[in-house]
Parts: sequence; structure tokens; C-alpha cells
Amino acid sequence: MHYSRRSFIEKAAAGMGAVLLNSRLAGAAPVTEGYHDPYETVEIGKTGIKTTRLSMGTGISGFNRQSNLIRLGYEQGVSLIREIYERGVRMFDMADGYGTHGFISDALKIYPRRDYALFTKIWFMRGGIPEAERPDAETLVTRYLKELQTDYIDGVQLHCVSSGEWNTELSDYMTSLAKLKQKGIIRSHGLSCHALAAVETAVREPWTDTVHVRINAYGPKMDDTVEKVEPVVKQLHQAGKGVIAMKVLGEGELAKSDEQRDRSFSYVLRLGAVDILNIGMDKISDIVDTENRIRKVLL
Repeated sequence: MHYSRRSFIEKAAAGMGAVLLNSRLAGAAPVTEGYHDPYETVEIGKTGIKTTRLSMGTGISGFNRQSNLIRLGYEQGVSLIREIYERGVRMFDMADGYGTHGFISDALKIYPRRDYALFTKIWFMRGGIPEAERPDAETLVTRYLKELQTDYIDGVQLHCVSSGEWNTELSDYMTSLAKLKQKGIIRSHGLSCHALAAVETAVREPWTDTVHVRINAYGPKMDDTVEKVEPVVKQLHQAGKGVIAMKVLGEGELAKSDEQRDRSFSYVLRLGAVDILNIGMDKISDIVDTENRIRKVLL
């Protein structure tokens, strides 16, 4: 079911009482009239890529080309992706290690390619994917294009980066991805960070277009404490990098209570530094719950 901006504001306003925010949110910008729209169009940093605030993450328990989406089976997986698209999601986040390229491409091929954004990731370490070989970025992206049945990919990132020296250690991948971007084969490049040192380097590194960063209100599955991660995320935003929030619910640890869920979304949305909320989804109740909680957060 689609909602116009006007209709969801009216529905939210009618049903909303006072929103209780935790003490960390008390110092945020003054509340203005209106509510967050999970399907509003936003630009990812300075990439020129415009898509929905809410992204479908396809990597729940993702490893070795398996994930919860794949475990659903082809028919149910494709059906779920299409239902999520019909609700309004226009960004889909994948990775070679998740094995979800084929499900996404088959599900979305019935829709105009210009209407949605595709992000995926390169696994460069040992393990994580069945093959021992680690081809260059151009070889990998050529395969990704075939699997995704597309002429271009909106974003390609280096996956699970933890070193603060990644811009030296992974320079060959960076050079290849930059060339692919110049050719229009990919629209942006970046990395998915799993250590604060990697995020700090991403702030300073001009090559960085987009960053997946682990951020939530409480700290589980993050790269350090909230107090240490938050200012670096804001630095990313100030540097013009596209900030994609992951682990918003702490890989499920913060999904145990309504209060934790609400505070998690409130915190990330009101940071003023996050472009995209990438939320893992393997059943329709995930998106229903997510969109409802996003609509409860005051601007």
C-alpha cells in the first residue's frame, strides 16, 4: 500500500501523542511540525544517486552466498522483494557473499531500472565465499552486471573493511572501481566498515563516495561506543560522504522491546548525518514494523 506524503502525515498526526525520546536525543535540533517518511527521496551524499530513505537489506545471516532471503526459496524470496518494492522501497542492498543478486534481479526486472537503486559489495578476504580466488574489481563487476541483469550498478563497496590502512592495502580495487565509475558502469564506490579506524580513514579519503557504518542508540554490534562512533558519523556527513546506517537494531538485539525499537529509529533519524537506513528484511512484518516506527519520529 502506497502513502502520499500528505496522507501519512495526516494519519501519523491523528494517531500520535507525545514522543518520548531518551536523554541522548534531548540535545537534538528542536522538533518541527511533521513526521519522517520512510519513502521520501533522498540523495546519498554527493553521488547524485537519489532513492528512498529506507533500503532493503538482503544479508540477514549472510555468509558464503547464503542468507535468510536465499533460505526462503526462490518463489517466496522473489515474492517478498516485489511486495517490499510495492510498499515503496527503492533501494536494495546486496553483497557477493549474500548470494542475493539473482533473487533481486529476477524480482525487479518487471520494473523500470531507473526507478530503483542497486548496491552490492566485493568480498576480498579469505573465506566468506566458496571460491579461493579473489579476482580484480573489473572481473567481479562484470559478473555482478550479468547476475543483476543490468547495464550499471549504483554502488559497489568493499565489504567488511576493518583496517585503518585500507586505502593503501586495497588500492588496486580502488583504482579499478574508479575507472569503472568513469566509464559509467558503476555510479559510486565506497566501503562497508567494521571498525572505527576504517570509518575514520573514510572521512579523510577523497575516493570514498559512500560508507556503510554500524550505528544505533545503544551500542550492540557497533565498532565502538555510541559516544565515539557518533562524532565520526557526523564527520562523514560533513565531508560529503553518503552515509548508510546498518545495524540500526543491533542485528536484532534491539528488537526485543517496543521502547528499544522506537529509540533506535529516533536516534538514527535525528542524528542529521544519515542518508539511508539499511534494514534487514526477510518477512513482510519487518517492513511494516519499520515503516510504522519511522513515521512516529518527529522531524
